[in-house]
Amino acid sequence: MMGIMSRFKDIMSSNINALLDKAEDPEKMIDQYLRDLNSDLGKVKSETATVMAEEQRAKRQLDDCTREISDLQNYAEKAVKAGNDDDARTFLQRKAAMTQKQTDLQTAYNTAVSNSERMREMHDKLEKDIKELEARRETIRGKLAVAKAQERINQMTSSVGDSNASISAFERMEDKANMAVDKANAMAELNKNKDADNIRDLEAKYQDDHKASVEDELAALKEKLGQ
Repeated sequence: MMGIMSRFKDIMSSNINALLDKAEDPEKMIDQYLRDLNSDLGKVKSETATVMAEEQRAKRQLDDCTREISDLQNYAEKAVKAGNDDDARTFLQRKAAMTQKQTDLQTAYNTAVSNSERMREMHDKLEKDIKELEARRETIRGKLAVAKAQERINQMTSSVGDSNASISAFERMEDKANMAVDKANAMAELNKNKDADNIRDLEAKYQDDHKASVEDELAALKEKLGQ
């Protein structure tokens, strides 16, 4: 019990929330504190039961002593009334001894009561700290879960952004390819028109020769007919 009682001030003055606020990893720190507190609580419960039993025993001894003193006082009075001073003196001597014992028993009982109260205070403080830590642990775990979910969303968003960039690059390449095809088609069209012009020029050349041949035949015909 002395080990637990020597830690009374430390346990009662500890501020769990203040310690957690300074911790770099509150979740791990909470788990460690919970292990320590549950260990202390187990010891405190055991010692509290012992102290409470001692308090009850001290109270019972004190009550027994007080009753005996009262009885001795009654016997002494009866002895005096009966004229037996020697008996009355014996009862009073016994009463004096029991009165001294009563003082010692009262001191022991007061100490037992004080120890019991302090153990209950530690017990209640430890239970309160454990409940607060468990609540903080759930809160912290919830926040960490939200943070991890946000991180995953950020990664997905980044991936989508990279995908969009790839799509944009592909679209630019496709535009360039379309422009190249259009240009090639335009060149083909231009070349086609040029070939058509050449053919028409060539056809015109031979068409002129045909006209000249007709004129020659007409002149020859007139000459033949004497015209």
